[in-house]
Amino acid sequence: MMTKDPSALKEEGNKLFKRGDLEGALSCYTSALELSACQDQSAVLYRNRSACYLKLQDYSKAEADATRVSLALETDPGDIKARFRRAQALHMLGKLDQSFLDAQKCAQLEPKNKAFQELLGQLSAQIQQKAVQLSSTDSRVQQMFDLLSNSSAQASDRQKAAQNLVVLSREDAGAEQIFRNDGVKLLQKLLESQQEDFVLPALRTLVGLCTGHQPRTMAIVNDLGMDRLCGVMGSATSAVSLSACHLLQVMFEALTEGMKKDVRGKDEALLPEPSSELRSMLRHLIDMLPASSVSGPGRDSAINLLVKQVPRKSHKNPDNSLSLWVIDQGLKKILEVAGTVPEVTGGPSLTDNTPMSCSVLLSKLYDDLKSDRERENFNKLCEEYIQHHFGSSGLESKLRAIQTVSALLQGPSDVGNRTLEMSGMMEAVISLCASENVTHQQVAIETLIHAAGKAKRASFITANGVALLKDLYKKSENDQIRVRALVGLCKLGSAGGTDFSMKQFAEGSTLKLAKQCRKWLCNDSLLPNSRRWAVEGLAYLTFDADVKEDLVGDTNALQAMFHLAKSEDKTVLFAIGSTLVNCTNSYDVEKPDPQMVELAKYAKQHVPEEHPKDAQPFVEKRLLKLLEAGVVSALVCMVKQESPALTETCKECIARVFLALVDRQEARGTVVAQGGGKALLPLVSESTDVGKIKAAQALAKITITSNPEIAFPGERVYEVVRPLVSLLALECSLLQNFEALMALTNLAGISERIRQKIIKEKAVSKVEGYMFEENDLVRAAATECMCNLVLSPEVQKLYLATDSDRLKLLVLYSGEDDERLRKAAAGTLAVLTGDMPELCTRIPSTTSHWMEILQALLLSESQDLQHRGVVITLNLIQAEKSLAEKLMESEALEILSVLAKGGEASYAPVTRAAQRCLDLALEYRLIKSYEAEANGTSAP
Repeated sequence: MMTKDPSALKEEGNKLFKRGDLEGALSCYTSALELSACQDQSAVLYRNRSACYLKLQDYSKAEADATRVSLALETDPGDIKARFRRAQALHMLGKLDQSFLDAQKCAQLEPKNKAFQELLGQLSAQIQQKAVQLSSTDSRVQQMFDLLSNSSAQASDRQKAAQNLVVLSREDAGAEQIFRNDGVKLLQKLLESQQEDFVLPALRTLVGLCTGHQPRTMAIVNDLGMDRLCGVMGSATSAVSLSACHLLQVMFEALTEGMKKDVRGKDEALLPEPSSELRSMLRHLIDMLPASSVSGPGRDSAINLLVKQVPRKSHKNPDNSLSLWVIDQGLKKILEVAGTVPEVTGGPSLTDNTPMSCSVLLSKLYDDLKSDRERENFNKLCEEYIQHHFGSSGLESKLRAIQTVSALLQGPSDVGNRTLEMSGMMEAVISLCASENVTHQQVAIETLIHAAGKAKRASFITANGVALLKDLYKKSENDQIRVRALVGLCKLGSAGGTDFSMKQFAEGSTLKLAKQCRKWLCNDSLLPNSRRWAVEGLAYLTFDADVKEDLVGDTNALQAMFHLAKSEDKTVLFAIGSTLVNCTNSYDVEKPDPQMVELAKYAKQHVPEEHPKDAQPFVEKRLLKLLEAGVVSALVCMVKQESPALTETCKECIARVFLALVDRQEARGTVVAQGGGKALLPLVSESTDVGKIKAAQALAKITITSNPEIAFPGERVYEVVRPLVSLLALECSLLQNFEALMALTNLAGISERIRQKIIKEKAVSKVEGYMFEENDLVRAAATECMCNLVLSPEVQKLYLATDSDRLKLLVLYSGEDDERLRKAAAGTLAVLTGDMPELCTRIPSTTSHWMEILQALLLSESQDLQHRGVVITLNLIQAEKSLAEKLMESEALEILSVLAKGGEASYAPVTRAAQRCLDLALEYRLIKSYEAEANGTSAP
């Protein structure tokens, strides 16, 4: 906006509001408010902006602006319009009592106003209904309390009462009644009973009380105490630990959200500062990590909560103070758990998932740092901890140091590689590989495997460790050592990646290694954590297309791998994801410029070569075999895993595989039928940036060819809209843009509610932008999408704007050579001219060629185009007599006469519409009837 005058901005906002451009009006009012120094003027602007927010269904902001009107006027009664708008907003927010007071005041000031009386009547009925509901709920809550408090009641009845409380707590009325009637004390007794049948319902009821409610959450945290809640989460019973973890996560979210929004109405009582309460909760979680009294599952839950709650969700948020605080207060405790080797060093009990979870937490904390100074401090703390243990004389301390380095190599690898450079560390690792103690060997070999990721380290290990690894693989009598040695060899053997010309080992060696990996993978007598290493080996070896072909041809190995994907061992997830990415060739490969390849050959530089079996026909056959083996159900189970091991990178792998699977249209039905559509939805919001795009593209492919209401039943279909709109971005490829437009076209044709969701996601302006795209397919797809979007009155209003060329573009596109584009544009015109007759009179002013374009549609050999042309003509004739005169004076009359006569090859809808055009012209007395013409008389 160039103007600096708030009055002009207000008037412009009023015009935009009347035209239905709510976002534009909102922008004008906001700009005017920033410039306005007059209280009266500000009051009007707040009132107008409140009306915008009401229309946009942003009721919290509508209420806030309506409230500001009273403040701006400095009068208690305030503006009656603003008060009514606040009553409407409060009504939609469910604050019935407050809404009733405002509506009642409005009705008192204007007793004859029907709108005020109508709202007052609605509120009275709803308040009475709520009172009845509360009374009924109160009775049911009290009944459950009585049963649970009665120790002489049958155990089955008390258990049922506990389950009923869970159900009641999920409703606002039930949660409020449980809380008000001292339900927290009763739930505390259930937790102290230590009986799983009562502890689990108590935890789930507390989840209902805390979800989205900061005041209740604060009170419950203070009443129960974090010591008690962490004690429950530290339980050895996995189900109890997970439920307590879920409760604490809900509490964190309620407190975090409470810090972001204003608390109004009955919740305005002074509360403790949520940030201090959050830090107190985090301190308890940190203290849980090394505590010997905490179970392995409880420790994993504490780590999981730290992973989810501490690092920033987006780096756009500048505040990383929680991460800095946790590093300062708890990094050494995290490293203590990460460096634990239970068989040797003692310490806290761990699960198979704990080391990987620690690595993920360390990585997340490190990635959340913003400056070199912060990262240097992190490095320094890690090095000091490792040096302290490595410098000690005892072997146990050295093992702890090496295990910690191993954890860092899997997490923040830059930190891990720095600690690996410490004097004597690499030599100690190599030396321990030859130890006679199996645990010592195991720790050292795993560190060696993780260290081999960097080219510098890989060359060192190739020179110093390959012979040792081979010796261990061939001579060790312990399969756990052999399988790890095998993975080390696999990783070193895959150093060339997908480059067929770079082989570290002799021809056929990788196939032999892969065969042994598959053998161990299928060996049920091996422990799952050892079989997991077999998958790790395949994750490296499947860069080789020969290995891929052998693996997908081995149904037993595939099914064993998929069985591991569904197991309790979460550490295997990334290895399975990587293996599947390799087998489906769903990694990104940049094809080099042919001229650069020739130059490289001339300069005798290395040129990567693709394996012949990585050609598309081979890839398609592998995809088919994976589908037949049950890959979709495995991927679905992987997505459902609640574990830090399911990292964003792991989710990206899953998204890549899904995209490869649905690339073939024939496979999409299978993927949807086995739950693939549902599994993709969380991946579009909880993955890497690349993973989100891949998942969104997979959703687009499914939506294009499947019935969206079947592929995404119920409310799930609305969740698909946002990821599809995210593909309408410059950083996405034209193919991704095209597929998103096609999918949105399919969705927009379903219902007005879905169209409203698409509009709310600000897709309309993006679709319009792609209508100018040079690529024919993208331009046509965008116009097809607009054809379905204009079924919404809100989009139709955009075409009423006289200062845009929207209508002109449609008319011009209706005369283009591209038949697909012509159909889409003419179809959009047919809808608009039918629903908005006022647009018809503006068509002749769009271009001097409008008549030629219309006649070309009527004369088209395509029945679809012909039908669109005759419908537009009919709409023009119906809209205004002057337009009918212009059409009847042109060749359109002759064309319509021919179309109206029909024939064997004619299309009935075209014939009927053409006849209707002539009938209207006859009514306007613009033409003569056939009979009158034959008799030489005029039409009656």
